[in-house]
Formats: sequence, C-alpha cells, structure tokens
Amino acid sequence: MLARTDPSRYLCWIRTHTCNKRITHAPSNMVSKNTKTLVFLAALLLACAGTTSSAARHLEEAAPEEHPAVPELPVPEHELPPLPKVELPPKPELPPFPEVHLPPKTELPPIPKAELPPKPEMPGVPEFHFPELKTKP
Repeated sequence: MLARTDPSRYLCWIRTHTCNKRITHAPSNMVSKNTKTLVFLAALLLACAGTTSSAARHLEEAAPEEHPAVPELPVPEHELPPLPKVELPPKPELPPFPEVHLPPKTELPPIPKAELPPKPEMPGVPEFHFPELKTKP
C-alpha cells in the first residue's frame, strides 16, 4: 500500500482529477501540510515577539541611569611655520593693438517714400436709447 505522502500517489491523483482542466479539491495530505506550516509560522512569530520584548526589558533594567562624564583631553598648542613668500614672474606686456583701416562709407540712394491710399474711417458703434416708460396716473 502506498504511503499517504508518497509523491507518485499525488501525481496519480492529478492525472485522474484534472481531466476537466480544473482541480475540484486538494488532497487531504496537502491541506494538513499547509495547516501545519501556518501553525508553525504563527508559533514562531509569537515566540520571537516574546523574546524581543523580554530582551528589551532586560536592557532597560540593566542600563545605567547616568552616563559617565567624558574627560576633556588636553589640546597641544602648535606653532605653525611661516608661509613661504611666493614670487610671481612679471606680467608680460601685450603688443600694441593694430590700427584698422576701413574703406570710407558709401552714400546710399534715398529710399522712396511709399504713397498709400487714405485710411478709411472706421464705422462707429450705433447709438442706442432706451424708450422712456410711461408712468401710470
């Protein structure tokens, strides 16, 4: 007889139950494995949470109330040597700017004045008067 967790039994179950391309229910051994895994993970999580909180409590109880004062260290006084004097070479003189000889300006002929037709008058906004209302006697 095949063991309940035998992989060949599971493969036979898949072949016989997936003819319609859907799984109607999972085998009983798979459900129990998932349940066992979930229970184990939940227990592990609770154990870790308890351990962490108790470790934090122990650290708080063992911590000293006042921190020891840090002693001040003596600072040695140093005399720095004088900075060396830097001598720069003299600036080179620039050559004189060359003179530029441009040709004389040529006179352009005068531009003819454009003669446009007179500008038409823009029509104004028509005036509108509200009629006077007759008052009742």
